[in-house]
Amino acid sequence: MPGEEKSDHQKPALHPVYTVTNIQNKVRVLDGVKVSYSLWVDLFKLHARGYKVLHHIDGTAPPAKSDSLYDSWTEVDAIVLQWIYGTMSDDLLPRVLKRDSTAREAWTRVENIFLNNKGARAASLEHEFINLKLGKFPNFDSYCQKLKDLSVALSDVGSTVTDQRLVLQLVRGLPKDYDTVAAYINQTLPNFENARSMIELENHRQESREEPTALVVPNSPPPDSRTWDDAPKSGQPRNNRGHGGKRGNNSGHQKGGHRNSKQHQQPSPAPAQSWGPMPGWPSYQ
Repeated sequence: MPGEEKSDHQKPALHPVYTVTNIQNKVRVLDGVKVSYSLWVDLFKLHARGYKVLHHIDGTAPPAKSDSLYDSWTEVDAIVLQWIYGTMSDDLLPRVLKRDSTAREAWTRVENIFLNNKGARAASLEHEFINLKLGKFPNFDSYCQKLKDLSVALSDVGSTVTDQRLVLQLVRGLPKDYDTVAAYINQTLPNFENARSMIELENHRQESREEPTALVVPNSPPPDSRTWDDAPKSGQPRNNRGHGGKRGNNSGHQKGGHRNSKQHQQPSPAPAQSWGPMPGWPSYQ
C-alpha cells in the first residue's frame, strides 16, 4: 500500500558500524612488537573510513548535546571505543582504558604512548637498526621483516628511512658468504624488494651447491680394497685364537718358518683344509 511504502522510506538506515561483529578479524592487535603502531593506525583508519566512523577519531568535534543526532553519535562512538580497546594487547590495555572516555580521547592516549619522547625513542631505534645482523635471526625473511618494522618505527618518530638506506643496511648485515652479491647491490642500488630477491637467489644457489651429488653407502669398501686380517702372514705361525694358546709351526713350513717358493708367490692364503693337524689337538677320524 502507498502508506506502507512511505513508512519504509522514513525508517532510518542501519549504520554500517553495527555490522562489525569482531574487530580483531579486521584490525590486528597492537603490541608494539609483532604489530607496530603505524601498521595498527593504517589498518584502523582504513576500516574506520569504510564503516563511516573516521570522524570519531580524527579530531572532528561531536554534535552538541542538544542536537537530535547526539544520542545516535554517542552510541556509535561507544562502538568505536570498543574497537580501540579490543585491539590493544594485554600490556597496553590498562594504559589506555579509562572510564567515561570517548573514542577520540582513547585514540590520543595510544598516540602518546608511542610518540612521546621522540628523541630518546629515535636514538634507541636507530641503534637497533644499524646493528641488525642476519645471524641473529632464524631465517632471511624474519631479518627483512625486522628491518622493515624498524624503518616504519623510525618514521613514526620523525626519522624517515629512505629505501636506499634500507637496502644498504640490508646488505651490511649479511655474512661474508654474500660478499659477491652484496658488492653488486652496493654498486647498482636496486629497490628493497629487488635487492631482497637477489639475495634469496644467491642463498638458493649456495644451498644447492652444498647438497651431495651421489649417495655414499658407509662401510662398503670395494672388493679389491678389503684386507684379510685373519689370514696367516708369510713366515708367521698361525695362532690358536679359539683355544687361547699358540699353535706350533705347520708341517708345510720349512725350518726357518718360511713356505716354499710356490706358496710364497701366492697373494691369497692357502685353503683351510691344506693345514695339517696341530700338535696336541685330538684327531677326529
